[in-house]
Amino acid sequence: MTEMLQKFDVTVIGAGAAGLMCAAQAAARGRRVLVLDHANKAGKKILMSGGGRCNFTNYYVAPDKYLSHNPHFCKSALNRYTQWDFIGLVDSHGIGYHEKKDGQLFCDNKASDILNMLLAECEQQGVEIRLDTAVSGIRSLDGDLYRYLFDAVNTRAGEQYQVQCESLVIATGGPSIPTLGATGFGYDIARQFGLKVYAPRAGLVPFTLTDHNKTLSAALSGTSLPVEVECNQQFFADDLLFTHRGLSGPAVLQISSYWKDGDSVTFDLLPGKDLAAELRQQQHSRPKVRLKNWLAELTTQKFAEHWLDGKFREETILADLSGADMDALANGLHQWRVKPAGTEGYRTAEVALGGVDTDEVSSKTMECKTQPGLFFIGEVLDVTGHLGGFNFQWAWSSAVAAAEYV
Repeated sequence: MTEMLQKFDVTVIGAGAAGLMCAAQAAARGRRVLVLDHANKAGKKILMSGGGRCNFTNYYVAPDKYLSHNPHFCKSALNRYTQWDFIGLVDSHGIGYHEKKDGQLFCDNKASDILNMLLAECEQQGVEIRLDTAVSGIRSLDGDLYRYLFDAVNTRAGEQYQVQCESLVIATGGPSIPTLGATGFGYDIARQFGLKVYAPRAGLVPFTLTDHNKTLSAALSGTSLPVEVECNQQFFADDLLFTHRGLSGPAVLQISSYWKDGDSVTFDLLPGKDLAAELRQQQHSRPKVRLKNWLAELTTQKFAEHWLDGKFREETILADLSGADMDALANGLHQWRVKPAGTEGYRTAEVALGGVDTDEVSSKTMECKTQPGLFFIGEVLDVTGHLGGFNFQWAWSSAVAAAEYV
């Protein structure tokens, strides 16, 4: 192995969305920037995001779309580098995009368009990116302009060297989707320097079930319904997807960030309707219609069969229903109460909640208040967005905030 000492103005650990954005913006200020990542490819999470089309921002970015122990922390960065700024960057590279729904912006082509844009920005500004590189032994050097020194090993080339830098940016993300190389390395660095870290947990993640509802969900696997969902006084209106393991779909992913072990979740499976009143009206106008067929008209044939199984006879018609029957059926559909056994965890979670306590970091610069020259950006911080492009926007905004000061 060869050993050498290399000096940079800025070293960014993590070649993901936040890291690449920060590197390009810092280099544009004339800083000599190095990006290191232990993975064999940059931006792996970018490539798989949004079903391979990358939901890169949202028209309706606002602080209330983010969870944090300090809900005000994200405001400064989001206001200074907005969704419109990033859309302008996308436009300047000629990348086509479209709004899917609710302000969610996706690439017309592939998520690789966004990654290639970031890599092109880095290349244009002279950023050096080294992959397959493990970092260890980070330490601060008091009184030295180049304040941080650490060891780096290229695991493929067998090259070992030391890096010294003025500013060290931690953009390592969280532990979600470990198959893409995600780890809690950034939290370890924070703890090493005495910073508080809120215990991470999976967010934007499907629920698993173990009770009788799992049997129902498995039977309905692949069925999707528009629903309203509530947990801990948080509400979302979106699609529910039944799976073999439990419940998924955007409605579930959204509410999962507010769910804690032991909580129940309530679904309105037919939102915007008054089923009790509608049943009575239909009983009067269509008494001979089978109950199963009536419910299938509102949902799907498969859902109607499995939902009613064990509750009513196969041949039940609307005329057979009592007032109590109709009320019970309506209540069950409007207030389906589920107690998840858990979530699918980091394996499928889109984000990790928790992370480095934002009280330890300047909301203006992302610099650690007690450790000059040490910056934290993106998901490694205790800032987690809703589904819909908000986490990417936090990556861009926090990265630019840091890039202006590194």
